[in-house]
Amino acid sequence: MSSLWTRKLSAFKHNRRAYVSAVIFLIIFVLSLFSELIANDKPLLINYKGNFYFPIIHEYSDKFWGGDFPTPADYKDDYIIDKINQFGWMIMPPIPYSYNTVDYKTEGTFPSSPDKRHILGTDDEGRDISARILYGIRLSVIFAFLLTIFSSALGIIIGAIQGYFGGKLDIFLQRFIEIWESLPQLFILIIVASVFMPTFWTILLILMLFSWTSLTSMVRAEFLRTRNFEYVTAAKALGVSNIRIIFRHILPNALVTSVTFIPFILSEAIVALTSLDFLGLGLSGEYPSLGDLVRQGKDNLQAPWIGITIFVVLSGLLTLLIFIGEGVRDTFDTRKNQ
Repeated sequence: MSSLWTRKLSAFKHNRRAYVSAVIFLIIFVLSLFSELIANDKPLLINYKGNFYFPIIHEYSDKFWGGDFPTPADYKDDYIIDKINQFGWMIMPPIPYSYNTVDYKTEGTFPSSPDKRHILGTDDEGRDISARILYGIRLSVIFAFLLTIFSSALGIIIGAIQGYFGGKLDIFLQRFIEIWESLPQLFILIIVASVFMPTFWTILLILMLFSWTSLTSMVRAEFLRTRNFEYVTAAKALGVSNIRIIFRHILPNALVTSVTFIPFILSEAIVALTSLDFLGLGLSGEYPSLGDLVRQGKDNLQAPWIGITIFVVLSGLLTLLIFIGEGVRDTFDTRKNQ
């Protein structure tokens, strides 16, 4: 790691709010990556007749455990539980429900209030809210990371081409960006949702097509500023290719300012996916969506625990990203680090 980035990292650590927020966000994200080990309706480990089995890795049939059917085993079934305990034991995850598990043993109607079985209650389909939140955080953050990486890469490349070559190419791309940004994104999403079944990748592609312009103007301005510097002119005189000059000599300097916007773009991506799911234009019900929980909180005002829980989760997640973004911005602000 270069001395510059070492100093930047040290300056970021001195910003206690941003550093603590980054640590908390990283812990939450890492835990969500292991959602199957934390919230699952399948045992982590089974000892049956002296042998060890891992149902979260391999699927076993009901008949394998002494049942009568060749269908996948239901480890919430009392009969299967008794059969396994008769010849061994099993270890269930801390939350014995997956994001799509319907708990038919819950007393009363759905949504059910928080209790010992469901610490955050269930939604209106009988699914555990804590499990859906855990899986939903993983889905939202991974989606936001992919959208940020792809859209930022595309925007940075186009901004670099504009700023480096300038002239008619720059004017043409500027007019194209102005027209592109004026397109009604919501209407296009409505049309796409009515024609195709929205999936993770189709939503990612559509949002990427409209979000790549976020860093273009900044990178373009940086390239316009530095393309006539002496070291760039010297590189051209030595016969260095334009591609090498762009990516080797100028782009690293432009990325310094672009990095400060990454956490804010991440938060915008999470809000975009949540909003689309809330409006019914995003992912289908088979996905553990945070936006679906927001919709359920609105539709089930008699169950306030749903709305309160998702409000705390979303506001907390976005607040952490904003604090991290402010810390990164202050770290790269030369006026504060002289």
